[in-house]
Amino acid sequence: MSRNPEYQFVSTATDELLSLLIEGYERITGRTVHPADPERLFIDWAAAMIVQERVKANYIGNQNIPSRAEGENLDGLGELYPVQERPRATPSRTTMRMTISEPQPSAILVPAGTRVTDAGRTLYWETEENVYIRPGDSYVDVTAVCQTVGTSGNGYAIGQIDRLVDVFDYYLHCENLTVSDGGSDDATDDEYYELMRASMDSYSTAGPLGGYIYHAKRVSTEIEDVVPNSPAPGVVNIYALMQDGTPATEEVKRAIYDACNAEEVRPLTDYVSVCDPEQVPYNIRFIYYIPDDTTKSAAAVQADVQTATDAFIAWQSGKLGRDINPSKLYQMLMDAGIKRLELQEPVFTVLRDGKLELGRTYGPDEIELTVPQVAVAADVSITNGGYEDE
Repeated sequence: MSRNPEYQFVSTATDELLSLLIEGYERITGRTVHPADPERLFIDWAAAMIVQERVKANYIGNQNIPSRAEGENLDGLGELYPVQERPRATPSRTTMRMTISEPQPSAILVPAGTRVTDAGRTLYWETEENVYIRPGDSYVDVTAVCQTVGTSGNGYAIGQIDRLVDVFDYYLHCENLTVSDGGSDDATDDEYYELMRASMDSYSTAGPLGGYIYHAKRVSTEIEDVVPNSPAPGVVNIYALMQDGTPATEEVKRAIYDACNAEEVRPLTDYVSVCDPEQVPYNIRFIYYIPDDTTKSAAAVQADVQTATDAFIAWQSGKLGRDINPSKLYQMLMDAGIKRLELQEPVFTVLRDGKLELGRTYGPDEIELTVPQVAVAADVSITNGGYEDE
């Protein structure tokens, strides 16, 4: 499908505009305008300026329509579509065979980034990863990526890339086993627009990770964080955290379940559950000292310390899987205007965020590893250590 021609929001016909201006002038002044009159010359000039502004207005209007926008304007409209970025140029790839003079008793490394080229040294390819020629073998195959993005690296015939730039131990010979291919240029405006249209078909109801998050968060603006995961094929568990750092209540969980389990939302093969995250308690215990040259009273400093502590507690429980981080508490308390801090608790603790290994199925004895955790403040002990000088 070709892109639509430019749409005209306002007329740019000069003759039509000129007639309107002359008619209006004559009606207001009560005198006829002749071609040689100074007024006619001014009206001609005004008509030309108005037409130019109308052309700009039409251009601006068209740049807000994906089927007509160009360049960066079209890129900006990508935010309206699932494919939000214009596809950029990609390099070509080929499979290289690296051969050594004779098999060795130990493995021979072909380092990542080893460069190869053709006889004319027109373009250069480099290997993607470290590979080893195993003991007793005389070669290894590895993927090489063209250093020049675009289509220029495509079409090199088998055996045409046969020059090694970065020599490794016992090297004898190299050659490409496949025709180089896969390079592409930046998508043109037409190509990007067609990709935008096609991406609309990629919208899913709640199948993708973001889909479940979207439908769950639509339930309430009080929901702060949502983590869905799939510990087994066809099984989807959803965990929700409220703005006050507590797990979703039964009512909210039921509403999330209804929103994500509706027939027009849930993929047919998914079994959806709304579960509670694991709460991990931690203590806060510290002694703070006040600078003796402060202009604030001890009571004001105490209030600021309490405010900073409360802010830390809210921050710490504001996201599923957020590690218990005493450094953040230390920062907040120092910003409150104290001189020194002796922080005994909490200690740094890594929490699970619910992100699972792709393709892994978790057994019944591993299901706890899939449950995201949230930190919950338990005992809070704040001690004023008094004043100290610099």
